[in-house]
Amino acid sequence: MGRFAGSHEAGAVIEGDVRNITEFGLFVGLEGGIDGMVHLSDLDWSKSGEDALKDYKKGDMVKAVVLEADSDKERISLGIKQLTPDPFEGAATSDKLKKGMRVTCEVTAVKDNGIEAKLLDHDLTTFIRRSDLSRDRSEQRPDRFGVGEKFDAVVTQVDAKTRKISASIKALEIAEEKEAVAQYGSTDSGASLGDILGAALNKAKGGEDDEDEDGETVEAEEEPAAKPKRKRAAKSKTDDETAGTEASSEE
Repeated sequence: MGRFAGSHEAGAVIEGDVRNITEFGLFVGLEGGIDGMVHLSDLDWSKSGEDALKDYKKGDMVKAVVLEADSDKERISLGIKQLTPDPFEGAATSDKLKKGMRVTCEVTAVKDNGIEAKLLDHDLTTFIRRSDLSRDRSEQRPDRFGVGEKFDAVVTQVDAKTRKISASIKALEIAEEKEAVAQYGSTDSGASLGDILGAALNKAKGGEDDEDEDGETVEAEEEPAAKPKRKRAAKSKTDDETAGTEASSEE
């Protein structure tokens, strides 16, 4: 044990076969007939220890980092996740991931109380509760999602202490509605939400409405030109009536 501790200091990378799998983690065979242990918490950055443990079986050759080699306690602690940088630390401390950011996710598991998903551009996972699946309560059903399905959501919390990312589809829907109202009108002014969102869709369609049913472009000059004439005629008639009234008054 002493020779191993002396030649394998903390930070050294070793390789060995999985000798045993327990509820606490993996036991990896090392040189000199010594076993090192990879605790559940040191298997994977994103997965839970129990889920990560399922990726291994006896006899697998694995690489790991020496976390601690204690000769007195005759214990060697290893870590597999430490072979790669912590994706949470990189994302949480950069401008790439923050509260209010829109992210694209992929469903990894469907549960009774929500869905598990990974953030495609950040190598992180999140759990979206039923109440955050939609603003419409009838759509707050996890079973309407399938594993592998992609969707957009908004990051609602980045918690470095618990290493959790919270996201919400409902929050994205509310944000999009607020944006539409700000651009196309307020429901307080008499416009319904359907009118407002319809206006947003029409703008997105662009010039599609400039074509008739046969696909031919409609001349837009004729109708606008006719309207001013009618307005001017109405104004002339009003002027004549006013003049007649004034003449009658003078007599």
